[in-house]
Amino acid sequence: MKLTLLTVGKTDMSWVKEGLEMYRSRLVHYIPFSVTEIPELKGTASLSPAQIKEKEGEKILAALKPSDDVILLDEHGKKYRSLEFAAFLEKKMAGSGKDIVFIIGGAYGFSAKVYERASSMLSLSDMTFSHQMVRTVFAEQLYRAFTIMRGEPYHNE
Repeated sequence: MKLTLLTVGKTDMSWVKEGLEMYRSRLVHYIPFSVTEIPELKGTASLSPAQIKEKEGEKILAALKPSDDVILLDEHGKKYRSLEFAAFLEKKMAGSGKDIVFIIGGAYGFSAKVYERASSMLSLSDMTFSHQMVRTVFAEQLYRAFTIMRGEPYHNE
């Protein structure tokens, strides 16, 4: 079993890259974890947001294996406290043995086909974060979840 964070577009923010790499390097001590970036669409000026979502959706679906357990990071998803997220993740990992792919979409969200493919949706907050920034925030939450599962002194509650 492995975890993947699948994102649409690359980030040009050095602090996002550095933070993401820091948590990626910590996470691999617990589980195989990788970040996969789907290239951003080119020449989208003449496309509507719905068309952009469809084209990004095709690329997202092409990057998935049929056996992947897909979890979308979406503003309409379920919100968890850190302890609850750790329990959710632990249950997911124990129950199926499937690789888990967390997906951060582009600026306009996900196509209907991507929503259909997902088994779950998570929301990190009622607030909206840039799809670049959320990479590091979510990687930190994954790391926090693993320290909670292991009873390690990172999370204080």
